[in-house]
Amino acid sequence: MSERANDDRAMLGHMWLRSAFAPQSPPPQTESYLVSGARSTGVGAGRTVEFYPRSYATGDNVIANLRFALRHESLDLGVLAATFVTIDPEVVAAWVRTEPSGSYARRAWFFYEYLTGERLDIPDAAAGNYVEALDPQKHIVGARRNSSRHRVVDNLLGTPDLYPTVRRTAKLEGQIGIHIDAEARAIIERYDPAVLARAVPHLVTKETRASFAIEGEAPSPDRTERFVAALRSASGFDTGDKEAIVRLQNAIVDRRYAATDWHSFQNFIGETTADLREEVHFICPRPDDVPSLMTGWMALTARMLADDIEPLVAAAVAAFAFVIIHPFEDGNGRIHRFIVHHVLSKTGFSPDSMIFPVSAAIVRDRRSYDAVLEGFSRPLLSAIEWGWTSEREIAVRNDTALLYRFFDATSIAEYLYDRVSIPSVRTCAKNWPS
Repeated sequence: MSERANDDRAMLGHMWLRSAFAPQSPPPQTESYLVSGARSTGVGAGRTVEFYPRSYATGDNVIANLRFALRHESLDLGVLAATFVTIDPEVVAAWVRTEPSGSYARRAWFFYEYLTGERLDIPDAAAGNYVEALDPQKHIVGARRNSSRHRVVDNLLGTPDLYPTVRRTAKLEGQIGIHIDAEARAIIERYDPAVLARAVPHLVTKETRASFAIEGEAPSPDRTERFVAALRSASGFDTGDKEAIVRLQNAIVDRRYAATDWHSFQNFIGETTADLREEVHFICPRPDDVPSLMTGWMALTARMLADDIEPLVAAAVAAFAFVIIHPFEDGNGRIHRFIVHHVLSKTGFSPDSMIFPVSAAIVRDRRSYDAVLEGFSRPLLSAIEWGWTSEREIAVRNDTALLYRFFDATSIAEYLYDRVSIPSVRTCAKNWPS
């Protein structure tokens, strides 16, 4: 079962597990290889490649590679989930029986049961200090919730229905350290309150128009006003209320596309080329998977807000998870950008009565917006078995729920930090009405 890179480097950890059990899964953001040489790290194109000397060899051993992933790597829950649903449950159970108080065995046990929903035939842990599921030195983590069965701290951002992860990259750590919210307040405090009072309607209307412009729409005055009203009350929106989400969708889309529920057909995003071919860019989750994913999305958003996750990280994860799930036929993009404002307002990150010009910043650089979305959608396409029906509709033939349930949101968080920047706030302030 051993797999080699093109220069005979042996795969380790997540890469070995993916090759052995989940070859169609998107590759992990961190790749580890065994080499004849010293320990080193390479970073490029948003990916990290780690090289380890021969003393780290794991061979073709499932447990050795699971242990390596848990000990040395940022976790890719998609690869772990795909591994756990493929291997014999007894493999993990036997490891726990052999090392009942071992921290890596208990973490593997915790992730097995949480990611698969299956209970292993072993008694609750009776010994061993509590160990965190995600290493806080490698990941953005949630509050401590003890799982007494495993003696593991569940510090994940989400729940088993939706488990995104965010790695602590050097770039993200630097962005968090800037404290954009404090800088924005300092800029705003320089302006006369009367100027600010006139600026707010101008800013909200401009943000509304920019959000529609991203979709290539020029909305009617009525739809514009409805979206403006939604933005003005973003902090009070209830992301845990399905009916409220549906009402928001109804308010911002053409009446013909107003929904009464999550969509019940196979949705996709594409375009018709010059030779009249349909080019598919993104295949949305199967209709049967949308309800559980949206249940997970509501729980994820509530959990991040309750856990005081860094506001821009929480906003990025919640907003982009929504557009990835794509629960409606129309309006998903506008709602996903609305969610950014909701989270930033709810957490107090946005100064009182103000909003950051997120959509306006996206409009100025559509290429980077498309790139961050494609960073998720492009690897996904190769993992989905699909085709066209006789009615020219998309038909998905394999089980794809795991592909949307577990994803790395690091580049998404970094992207949003770049959009909500001090230069963009200064540019916006210069255009306020005097």
